[in-house]
Amino acid sequence: MDNRLAELERRIAALESAAVTKRGTRRRSSDARQADTARALRELRARRDWSDVAPALAALGSPIRLTLLREIVRGHATVNSLSRVEGVGTSGQIYHHLRQLTAEGWLHTPTRGTFAVPASRATALNAILAALDD
Repeated sequence: MDNRLAELERRIAALESAAVTKRGTRRRSSDARQADTARALRELRARRDWSDVAPALAALGSPIRLTLLREIVRGHATVNSLSRVEGVGTSGQIYHHLRQLTAEGWLHTPTRGTFAVPASRATALNAILAALDD
């Protein structure tokens, strides 16, 4: 488990580095980018089972869940405050989505009735979103 966590952290760091490069704040040589791509492809080929991450990625596959995550990051940490966000549905629907996000580790409840993105997942979420920005 520790090796998998260390590997994920290394991959996230590589994604974050690539995101900084993509935004133009730091330039990298073509050779360095090609080396990063080659390394990433080797790692992808070595990964035997991809299905173990499907539930966590599926939890992010809903526009409403992404909206809820965004609003929680912005400080709307309770169902009451989230229910004021347009388009997220009723409190029952909100709870349904929050349960899914919590079950997959994208959220936790630091205190009763409040939701937050765990620090370990904040980095991963940021890397995923940055990697998908064009």
